[in-house]
Amino acid sequence: MFEPSELPRLFALPCGVDFPRALVDGLIQRSINQPPEALARVELIVNTQRMARRIRSLFDAGPTLLLPRMSLLGDFSKRATLHWLPPALPPLRRRLELSQLIARLLDAQPDLAARSSLYDLSDSLAALIDEMQGEGVSTETIRNLDVSDMSGHWARAQAFIGIADEFADTQDGAMDAQARQRQVVLDLIETWQENPPAHPVILAGSTGSRGTTLLLMQAISRLPQGAVILPGFDFDLPTAVWDGLDDPLISEDHPQFRFHKMMRNLDLSPKDILPWSDAQPPASARNRLVSLALRPAPVTDSWMSEGPQLTDLDNAGSNMVLIEASSPRAEALAIALRLRQAAEDGQTAALITPDRMLTRQVSAALDRWDILPDDSAGQPLQLSPPGRFLRHVAELFCKPLSGDTLLTLLKHPLTHDGGERGTHLRHARELELQLRSYGPPYPDADCFSNFGNKRDVMEGWTTWLSTYFADQTISGSLPLTNWVNHLRTLAEAIATGSQSKGTGTLWDKKAGQEALKIMQSLEAEASFGGEMSARDFADLLGALLSQGEVRDRDAPHGKIMIWGTLEARVQGAELVILGGLNEGSWPEAAKPDPWLNRQLRNQAGLLLPERRIGLSAHDFQQAIAAPKVWITRAVRSDDSDTVASRWLNRLCNLLDGLPDKNGPDVLAGMRERGQTWLDWAEALEAPIAARPALRPSPRPPVSSRPRRLTITEIPRLIRDPYAIYAKHVLRLKPLNPLVRIPDALLRGIVVHEVFEHFIKQSLDKPELLSREILLEKTRELLTEHVPWPVARCLWLSRINRIASDFILAEQNRRQTARPIAFEAKGEARLDPLDFTIACRADRIDVDDRGYLHLYDYKTGAPPSEAQQKKFDKQLLIEAAMAEQGAFKDIGPTEVARALFIGLGTSMKEVQAPLGTEYPAKIWDELRQLIEAYFDPNQGYSSRRMLHLDSDHSDYDHLSRFGEWDRSATPEPEDLT
Repeated sequence: MFEPSELPRLFALPCGVDFPRALVDGLIQRSINQPPEALARVELIVNTQRMARRIRSLFDAGPTLLLPRMSLLGDFSKRATLHWLPPALPPLRRRLELSQLIARLLDAQPDLAARSSLYDLSDSLAALIDEMQGEGVSTETIRNLDVSDMSGHWARAQAFIGIADEFADTQDGAMDAQARQRQVVLDLIETWQENPPAHPVILAGSTGSRGTTLLLMQAISRLPQGAVILPGFDFDLPTAVWDGLDDPLISEDHPQFRFHKMMRNLDLSPKDILPWSDAQPPASARNRLVSLALRPAPVTDSWMSEGPQLTDLDNAGSNMVLIEASSPRAEALAIALRLRQAAEDGQTAALITPDRMLTRQVSAALDRWDILPDDSAGQPLQLSPPGRFLRHVAELFCKPLSGDTLLTLLKHPLTHDGGERGTHLRHARELELQLRSYGPPYPDADCFSNFGNKRDVMEGWTTWLSTYFADQTISGSLPLTNWVNHLRTLAEAIATGSQSKGTGTLWDKKAGQEALKIMQSLEAEASFGGEMSARDFADLLGALLSQGEVRDRDAPHGKIMIWGTLEARVQGAELVILGGLNEGSWPEAAKPDPWLNRQLRNQAGLLLPERRIGLSAHDFQQAIAAPKVWITRAVRSDDSDTVASRWLNRLCNLLDGLPDKNGPDVLAGMRERGQTWLDWAEALEAPIAARPALRPSPRPPVSSRPRRLTITEIPRLIRDPYAIYAKHVLRLKPLNPLVRIPDALLRGIVVHEVFEHFIKQSLDKPELLSREILLEKTRELLTEHVPWPVARCLWLSRINRIASDFILAEQNRRQTARPIAFEAKGEARLDPLDFTIACRADRIDVDDRGYLHLYDYKTGAPPSEAQQKKFDKQLLIEAAMAEQGAFKDIGPTEVARALFIGLGTSMKEVQAPLGTEYPAKIWDELRQLIEAYFDPNQGYSSRRMLHLDSDHSDYDHLSRFGEWDRSATPEPEDLT
C-alpha cells in the first residue's frame, strides 16, 4: 500500500476535513490497483469506539469492499497474555488501597491535610501515578528533582509521593492498567524490531498526547508498511513558528505542540508530513486566519508582519456567526433556535461544548419543539434514578432519619415498585400530612406503629417502614465489605417494598445496570478498602457514581447532535456551534496540582497543566474550520461578568487590527448576524401582555360567610380580611412545613406550657415559686418537646434571663389575686347575630372581691396600648367575653385587669386599656364589626391595613399580591 521510505511515515489531514470520511476515501484510493484482499490485510487502529462505528458505517454505504481489520488503542492490553504479563490491577482497588495509605499518613501527621480531603487526595495521587507510569517516570526521578528553590510544601508533597513506592511494593503479581499498557506497547515494539509485520498497520486519529500512545505512534510510523494519520494538522503554519515550539513551558498550550513533539522525536520537519488524501478544508481562508490568531504568545508580533498578507477575509468570516449573549439562558435559547432551523431544513448540526450546564439548557429549550438531540455525553450516573436512590439510602447510615429524608425516599420512583405502589404512595401522602401536622421531626418505629394503628394500611407496610427506615444510623467504623452488604440489602428491600420479594426494578434498564456494575465492582474490591465511617462510605459511593455515565435516550433526532470536544474530532457536521467560549469553561481552568509545580513537572518529564489547554485549543481549531460555524458566549454568568475565551479574544483582536483587509467589518458582520438571532430569542421570550390582577375584595353569599371566629382571628379580620375569606370560606389552610424548625410558633407553645406547669405546681406550695424550680421545669419540657440542642440552649438562656424578674412579678400578682384557670376555653354568641366568638385564655386569676384578672403570655413583643385600641384587641375582647359569661366554670364576672406578660429577651408587662376601652364598648364594637361582614356589599379586601408592607400573609400568592400594591383600590367581586 505504501512505497518504501527511509523516513517515518506520517500523514495528516487539515482542520475542517471530515476525518473519518477522508480516512476511508484515502484507504479506498490506495487500494484501487491492489487485489481485493489487500484492503482486508490492513490493520487499522483508531482511538475511540465511536470513530470505529463511523468508519464502519462509511464502508457500509458502498461500494462493496472487504473491510480492514479495525481495533482500538485500548485493545492492545489483550495482547499482553502472549507475554505472560500479570493482570491489570482494578482501578477501584488501587483507589481504595491508596485511600488507606493516605488515611494512615494523615493520622500520623494531621497537619498535612484535612481529613475531608482524603478521597480527593487519593484520586489526585492515583492520577499522578497513572501519569508517571504512562510517561515512564519513576518515583526515583521524582525524588531526585532539584528542589533547592522550593518551599516547605515540597517536603509534604514528598511524604505523599512516597506512598507511591509503598503502594508499588504491595502489588505482587499485578500491574496498574497504565503500567501494563505501556509494557504491552514496549513488548510489541520489541517484537516488531525483530519481526516487523508485512501487512499495512495504520494508526489514525490520535494526537499522541500521552507518552504510551506517542511511543506506539512513533513505532508504527517506522514500520515498513506502517503509517500514522494525524487529525487537524496546520499546513499553514510557517517553519519558523514550528521551530519556536521547542520549549513546553511556553508552547504546551499551542494546538500543534503535540505534533511538533512527535516530529522532533522522529527527526522530521513539517514538510515531511504528507496529506493523506486530496480532501480540501471547507474554508481555507478561515484556517489561515485562525492559524495566525493562535500563534504562541511570544511570537504574536507576527500578526504585524503576516496579518497584512492574509487574503479573502470576507470569505473567512462569511459563514461565521458570533453570539455574545447577555446571559447563559439567552445564549442557550439562541442556539436552540438555530438547531431548530437546522432540523427543519434537514441540515446536520452539532453543538460542541464542554459546558454541561449549557447543553442541559439547550436540550430543555429544544424540548418545547419536541426535538430530542443526540447527546453523546449522556447523563451522570449519580443523577440517574438508581444513582440518586443509592445515595439517599447511604445517607440513612449517616444521620438520624428526618421527615424530609424519609419522604424523599418514600416518593422515589424506585421505592416499593415490587407491587402495590399506588397504595404505597397513598399511605406515604397520609403519613406526610401527619408528619407535617404532628411530627415528630425525627420519625421512629413508634411513630410508624402509631400511624398504622389509627388507619387502615396494607398489611406489613408499617413493619416495612420500621425495619428498613427507622434507626438505620451506624456510628463508628466498619469494614467496607460490611458497608457494601448493608447498602445493597437495604436498597433492595426498600425498592421491593412490603408486598413482594426481589429487587423491584432497581437494577433494570441501562441506568440500573450501570449502577449494579458499580455495586458489583465495589463488592469485589471491598476487602481492600479497610474500615471507614458512614460518612466516608457515603462520600466514596457518591464519588464512584459520579464517574459513571448513562446514555438511555429513546429515538433522538438523527441530525441534531450535542458533542463533547472528543466526539467532535471524529465526526462531521454541516453546521457546528462552539458554545460556552468563556475562560474557565472552554478552555477549562487548570486544576490545582497538590504535588508538583510546572517546573518540577517539566524536569521530571511529566505533562504540564497547559497540556489540557493545548488539547482544547486543537479541538477549537478543528471545530472552527467547519463549513458553517457559530461561536457563542454569555457576557455575564448568573453572578458576575465573564471573560471571553483566549482564542475568541485573539480572533477578535486580530480582525480588529486589520482595517486595511476589512477585518473590523468582517467582525461586525459576524456580530450583526448573531444579534439577529439574539433578537429573535428575545422576542420568543417576551412575555405575552396580560392584564395584572386587581386587588381582590371577594363578596361571597352571606350564607357562606364564617359564623364562628376565635379572638386571635379578629385582628386578622381587621388587618387582612382576605385571609379570613380564604381560610373559612374557601377552606384553604397553609401546609405545615415538612422540616420542622424551632420557630416562633413552637417557642410560644413550649414557653406557655413551661409557665403553666410552673404556676400550677406552686399554687399550694409557694416555696416552689423559685428560680431553680422554674429552670428545672424549663429543662424538662424543652427536652420533651424540642429535639434541637441549639434551640434548647437558646430558649433556656432566655428564660434564665427573665426568671428572677418573672418570679418577683408573680409574687406581687399572688398578693392581689389567685390563679383559678389555665388555657381556659370560652365562647359567647353575638346576639342577635348568628355568630360565635371563641377564645382560649392563657390564665385567669380572681381576687378577694371576686373580680377577674386576665393574663396573656407573649413570647414576642406585646402590643402597645395604642395598637390594642385600633387593631390588636385580643385581650380586650377576652375581657368582654368574660363579662358576658363566656367561661362556663366562672360565669359572668367583672374584669378588674387584663395584662400582657412579655417573655422575650426581657420581661415586659403591658396592660389592656380597660379604662377607656371598657368591655361593654368593645363588645358593641365587635358586634358592629361582625355585622358589617354580614352585609352582602362588604367585601373581604386583601391586606386591608397590615402593619408593614413587608408583613407576610399566608394567602398573598392567592391574592396575587405583587401585581398590585397597597395604593390599588380593592375590586369587589360578587361570588355565588
